[in-house]
Amino acid sequence: MRLTISEAEDLVVSILLRSKVSEDNARCVARALVAAEAAGQGGHGLRRVPTYAAQAIAGKVDGFATPVATKTAEAALRIDAAFGFAYPALDLAVAELAPLAATTGIALAAIHRSHHAGVMGLTVERFAEQGLVALMVANTPAAMAPWGGRTALFGTNPIAFAAPLPGGDPIVIDLAMSKVARGKIVAAKQKGIAIPADWALDADGHPTTDAAKAVEGTMMPLGDAKGAALALMVEILAAGITGAQYAFEASSLLDDKGAPPALGQTIIVIDPRASGGADMLPRLSLLAEMIGSDPGARLPGKRGATQRRAALANGLELEDDIMQLLGA
Repeated sequence: MRLTISEAEDLVVSILLRSKVSEDNARCVARALVAAEAAGQGGHGLRRVPTYAAQAIAGKVDGFATPVATKTAEAALRIDAAFGFAYPALDLAVAELAPLAATTGIALAAIHRSHHAGVMGLTVERFAEQGLVALMVANTPAAMAPWGGRTALFGTNPIAFAAPLPGGDPIVIDLAMSKVARGKIVAAKQKGIAIPADWALDADGHPTTDAAKAVEGTMMPLGDAKGAALALMVEILAAGITGAQYAFEASSLLDDKGAPPALGQTIIVIDPRASGGADMLPRLSLLAEMIGSDPGARLPGKRGATQRRAALANGLELEDDIMQLLGA
């Protein structure tokens, strides 16, 4: 079934409004999930709607929460997501950090009592569109063991980065510290299809192609020991310094059981003109031009931007199982 972006957002809003979510929050969440779907990131897109709705009904996420930002230092904000969805807190961070970084040269937002951060590349890209460089980290519920261990202590803990390119789409990098994003395994479970054997381990520590067993087990880190070390780094940056819960303390994002996950996100925004001078924005294009001149090379973020433009022009072609999940 094909829906326009507006129709898809309205469908998500209608579901959330019936699930103890305010109009403003429902619209904010809908924009984020539809944008993820349009960017080809279905694991963080519309497949999340039934779980989000169930969590709001159960009170695991507060659908009426309003995030609050407190300026704790000249260039630092502490944002309380108030056990609500992450997207309103992220919107607040974008609105507050961009002008702050333009004044101070660099600014930080530390978000706590938060939820699923979704496709973080879409968040950092919004800063790049304003001529700023942005780095974002987030922790997620425990899904990955320290290297050599078997007990999940870290989340898949994604990192996202964006830099502006004058006259073109920004460079956007968005990756999890697991070999793949957990959302891809959740999507495979919903579809009833197998996953590659090197994506995850089952509860007994054995490689598995069964997505359902993978969800109950642990994720394989990206780059083996290096990925596990980076996951620890993100855990400290996203939870340790923000006051959020560590991954092993957080409840699952995949069901409506338990207390709010109370996760954390940290965003650092840099004005490149402050760090490198007035000609820094044009200079950011030099490396991109070198990459573009190499046959077959591709800049990160280009494919997602192209897919979103296509979806905006032609609508979203949604699989039957997604429409069933949405009750449409």
